[in-house]
Amino acid sequence: MSGSQLWDDVDFYFSSHLAPDDDALQAAVRDSEAAGLPHAAVTPPQGKLLQLLAQIQGARTILEIGTLGGYSTIWLGRALPSDGRLVSLEYSARHAEVATRNIARAGLDKIVEVRVGPALESLPKLADENPPPFDLVFIDADKANNARYVEWALRLTRAGSLVIVDNVVRSGRVIDAESTAPDVQGTRAAIELIAAHPRLSGTAIQTVGSKGHDGFALARVLEQTD
Repeated sequence: MSGSQLWDDVDFYFSSHLAPDDDALQAAVRDSEAAGLPHAAVTPPQGKLLQLLAQIQGARTILEIGTLGGYSTIWLGRALPSDGRLVSLEYSARHAEVATRNIARAGLDKIVEVRVGPALESLPKLADENPPPFDLVFIDADKANNARYVEWALRLTRAGSLVIVDNVVRSGRVIDAESTAPDVQGTRAAIELIAAHPRLSGTAIQTVGSKGHDGFALARVLEQTD
């Protein structure tokens, strides 16, 4: 058995026992595929991990940067209380349309808001609204801007908030300091920002599975120091 097939089979085993898809999640995958959206959503075990992290965090407010078809949004939204709030930023109007339908089908349209446009334009507008600090920020958008998204996450959170950056391994390319690829440069910049910033304490985890060799970074926001 090849390594990738084994990873797929292990993912299936974990998914079937620990993160089974229900009708809403299955429909979100089906409709995203039918609409031709990129096959880039988190896997079921990763979605369940996001949900558990949000629950452990006791999150009442979540910011998601990168909605795609709303699959991860559903997992995160289900971690929130009935009066919680999730704001998800999506560049593509077509993707947002699919996501909005999927989110409504999951019964989360009362607490989830999808905003359309480049995130680096949506984030300043969101900040101008002076929202309560977000308890959790999930970053899963264009990788070239990962560091800028982390900077915005810092502005929109509080001490104790959790920041998650997805897809930081880039199939191992993240270690190539000479790479000129925007996704690698942006991811390295985000990792180095987390490492150096006095208000962030973070780590990164490699994963294997149906999405291949990947991983994510986690960072806790610390108290401001003089």
